[in-house]
Amino acid sequence: MMRNIRTLMVALALFLGATTMVTAQVKVAHIDVQKLLEEMPERKSVESQLKRLQQGYENDIQAAIKELQAKAERYQKEAQALTEAQLKAREAEFMKKSEEIQNMENNIRQNQQTAMQNIQKKQQELVEPLLKKVKASIEKVAKAKGIQYVLDASAGSSVIVATGEDLFSAVKKDLGF
Repeated sequence: MMRNIRTLMVALALFLGATTMVTAQVKVAHIDVQKLLEEMPERKSVESQLKRLQQGYENDIQAAIKELQAKAERYQKEAQALTEAQLKAREAEFMKKSEEIQNMENNIRQNQQTAMQNIQKKQQELVEPLLKKVKASIEKVAKAKGIQYVLDASAGSSVIVATGEDLFSAVKKDLGF
């Protein structure tokens, strides 16, 4: 019984020693990918394209809102100028105009949602090449330094303590800025 415990303890010690030796060879580094993306010169171009697209949508929506408001005011003034008898006689016409205004409001809401979706889609299209470029550079720098794992140290990521090697400067230099 004592011999089995001793054998088990030796085996356990060897196992722990081998595991420690294997993990000691793993190199881990970190980089703040979000900060890197924000400092990329190409980012300004992406932001200006998105701003122009957003401004175009906003201008279109504002024009539609002004048109809607003008129509509503015209209909309201027209209705106020009529007598009760005239209002009753033209009730169907005013109902049609009311429906038209509601349809315009619905179209404006749909256009706003479509615009937001299009802006998000365009943002993904424009940022994706930057992310690929950053990833390729991180892989290149990590390989050159013999690093097996690179953690994203951006705010909100799962890195709690980042005291290992920071690849930010090396990747920034590799990207040429």
